[in-house]
Amino acid sequence: MARLNINGTVHEVDAPGDMPLLWAIRDLVGLTGTKFGCGLAQCGACTIHLDGEPVRSCQTFVEDADGAKITTIEGLNGHVTETVRAVWTEMDVPQCGYCQSGQILATVALLTENRNPTDEDIDASMSGNLCRCATYHRIRAGIHEAAKRLEA
Repeated sequence: MARLNINGTVHEVDAPGDMPLLWAIRDLVGLTGTKFGCGLAQCGACTIHLDGEPVRSCQTFVEDADGAKITTIEGLNGHVTETVRAVWTEMDVPQCGYCQSGQILATVALLTENRNPTDEDIDASMSGNLCRCATYHRIRAGIHEAAKRLEA
């Protein structure tokens, strides 16, 4: 039995320690905003925050998260998050939206650490977050706009 603190609520889940956290979050807890993409930590669709750091939940195991603070797209909040969400909506950043929970979690982590990222900073931070629709130019523009609003 593992105790997973997800979005501020402790969930006791009956899961083997080597179960990918993604499946515990989706199948055992019922939070489906975190997506399965590749299963190899290559695409970023399964990104969550573990103790404030973005990680790939498909390759993070239940035993590694036992007692840690887990934040999914459903529990992401605060000024940076609200700014990013507003910009994403206003600028029509997503197309199909499948990758966007991972994109938003990565963006919030970046802008929490760096309120004025360069294109190189964005590329480094967003590396590994793939967009099937190739809206990378809109994602980058959205990050720059959110950064501008956060600095205002």
